[in-house]
Amino acid sequence: MSFLKSLLKVFSILLILLLILSIYYIQHLKPTYEGELDLGLNETTQVYFDTYGIPHIYSQNNTDAYKALGYVHAQERLWQMELLRRIAPGRLAEVFGSELIKNDKLFRSIGIAQQSKRIIASGIENKDSYPILVAYLDGVNTFIDNGYTPIEYQLVGLEKSHFTIEDIFNITGYMAFSFAAAQKTDPLVSYIQTNLGDDYLADLMLDYDPNAVFITNEDKRTAKQLLAYSALVEEVLSQLPLPTFNGSNSWVVNKEKTSSGNVLFANDPHIGYAQPAVWYEAHLSTPNYERYGYHLGGVPFPLLSHNRSYAFGLTMFENDDIDFYEEQVNDQNQYKTDSGWSNFQIREEIIQVKDADPVHFTVRETHHGPIVNDIIEGLADQKPIAMYWIYTQLDRNLLHTLFEMNTAESMEDFESKIAHLHAPGLNIMYGDEKGNIAWWATAQLYNRLDNNHSKMIKHEVFDADKHIEMIPFDQNPHAVNPSSGYVYSANNAAKTMDGNLVPGYYAPENRAKRIVELLEPKNDWDKISFAEMLLDDTSSVLPQTIRALSNSIDRTLLTDDQLSLLNELSSWKGNYPLNSYLPSIYHRWEFEFIKYCFEDELGEQLTQELINTHLSKKFISPLMAKDSSIWFDRINTNNKENHTQAVTTSFINAITALVSDYGPVSTAWNWGELHQVEHQHPLGRVPLLKPLFNVGPYPIRGAREVINAVNFNYSYEQKNFTSNAGPSTRRIIDFSDIEHSISVLPTGQSGNPFSPHYDDQVQLYNDGDFRPMLLNKKEIVASSKNVLIIN
Repeated sequence: MSFLKSLLKVFSILLILLLILSIYYIQHLKPTYEGELDLGLNETTQVYFDTYGIPHIYSQNNTDAYKALGYVHAQERLWQMELLRRIAPGRLAEVFGSELIKNDKLFRSIGIAQQSKRIIASGIENKDSYPILVAYLDGVNTFIDNGYTPIEYQLVGLEKSHFTIEDIFNITGYMAFSFAAAQKTDPLVSYIQTNLGDDYLADLMLDYDPNAVFITNEDKRTAKQLLAYSALVEEVLSQLPLPTFNGSNSWVVNKEKTSSGNVLFANDPHIGYAQPAVWYEAHLSTPNYERYGYHLGGVPFPLLSHNRSYAFGLTMFENDDIDFYEEQVNDQNQYKTDSGWSNFQIREEIIQVKDADPVHFTVRETHHGPIVNDIIEGLADQKPIAMYWIYTQLDRNLLHTLFEMNTAESMEDFESKIAHLHAPGLNIMYGDEKGNIAWWATAQLYNRLDNNHSKMIKHEVFDADKHIEMIPFDQNPHAVNPSSGYVYSANNAAKTMDGNLVPGYYAPENRAKRIVELLEPKNDWDKISFAEMLLDDTSSVLPQTIRALSNSIDRTLLTDDQLSLLNELSSWKGNYPLNSYLPSIYHRWEFEFIKYCFEDELGEQLTQELINTHLSKKFISPLMAKDSSIWFDRINTNNKENHTQAVTTSFINAITALVSDYGPVSTAWNWGELHQVEHQHPLGRVPLLKPLFNVGPYPIRGAREVINAVNFNYSYEQKNFTSNAGPSTRRIIDFSDIEHSISVLPTGQSGNPFSPHYDDQVQLYNDGDFRPMLLNKKEIVASSKNVLIIN
């Protein structure tokens, strides 16, 4: 008995020691929010961390401020920064093994890393932004040398290593690529045209709907093989351990439309959900510089920011800046040009793979760009398809442009700087203390002078640039202090200043129509009503669609229960309460309608790929409301099916599927049960690590193509409508009370699971609440629980 007591005592002591060691270990892995640090600064810098862990950095000079930013950014987000810098140069397989070889091959073939090298070699050290880049990197690398090693590095067995300027350029290159609409859309469109014919393209809305809501300008044969490339892009983007850009809303109203007589600004960029969230907030203040900004991991200059003078934000422009070319090859393995035959440029690549042998492959390039089918097994001997991408064709220093956007001295100065943004296409929104408001579509637009459709593979185009005519920036769509009193963007279509349509992958008019519907009649906007508008989840389009469907459906084929549900749905207002099952019925109906129309011609795999394009969001509601379409007829029957049969069969299938999945109609059908979000960490895919790293799942308001655009994709593999993207921040700048503008992040400021700021905003975000973005130093000092002194 005494032996058992002694053994129990020893076990208890060991357990206590283990607990003490665990606590010490976790404390050792936490960010430093207070005390003193020696970073070798020129002058002492104070970093006040507010209630939500956002650093307010006060320094006597800009380089010290940015070195401090680099340090505190790295201590919160180093793992995120590590992964971001590895995507564009194709170095993820070094960390995660052979499963990421496809990802690395794709990005190495695109050539972002080569473009980064070209820009760096062009003389960036002569730019005003260069000392800031160096200072920021010094801060990041000082943390790498002296700070803790994040637990992710320890779990995957990766050593920390210094960051370089090349890493920063590669991160911005990945941002430019991540929208990737052309890669997923153009091969599929070309396949449909080649294999089914032009009649099948008519209802896919490849071009503009002339009756859609446009942003108003105001100024004071090889398709089938390329489908494998499209599928590869979809697979790669779905596997990336970091989010991609998705869409966005923004609007700015002038003093005539606010209760205060000052400009109000709203922005909520839509980005894939992940943990940590994409943005890192920081406020920097020096005698000659002050910005409160939102930073990508590893990038010193914010993409969204404000100070007391002006604010800017962005949405995706979604213009078409990628073209695919079928190249002709002779028996000497040369490709045809307008001046004769040329040799391919050859680049040998070696991918280092964790726990496996290196992978060697070759990238071929023509004057149009890299050959994309070379990286797909079994297609390298087919006709080569080259990808022209404006980002890698023009060597412009986007980092320096970001620096200039954050240091502009006037609206005119700001406009002159953004003219250098060439890709990705962005809608830049602007407002200032002087009452100016503006929107500019920033991208290097170009006219295609050949006879090929912009969304089709180009044939018989052999010159490098004679078929392309660059459009000057002053012809880009824009509106500066318009007579309407507001500017906005919801990724919807725009025209150049001379009235030409800009080819692109634009969102349907749903959000744009609703924004205009709300902004137009109201002239007493304030911060509170702007916040309510950011959370608006009513569609102006869906009730019309449902009325058209209800009028066409054959009610005699419905059961009593199905007829009752149809009658309920017919009165739906197009909004998304968590406790309503009407949105679930509609969206299951929409999914079944897509399957009914497209599966027989395209099959399940290509139908899923079509669903995953931005194009599908644009055409599906109009197609459901059409009286006739070639897609309604089932090619595998002897009959000629029509609209009534399409909508009736798909409605019956939708109700049948819901009953099969969740039982008879009940709360299990409610939107809050089927529409949820989980913020997934890259290591949270491992079941044992999921509880430590992932945040959620939670029921969440919103849906596709409403202002509160909490997106989801239809999928054969899942029964519900799990959200995959949404507002990456909800942000309101109020120039009547600039020191108390408001914002929120989806989870929290920190990427460290042991930090109290890892998920301390998730409830605010889910509830539609906000927190202040403090600018007043007295308030910041008074409310900050922690201060870090850096020397």
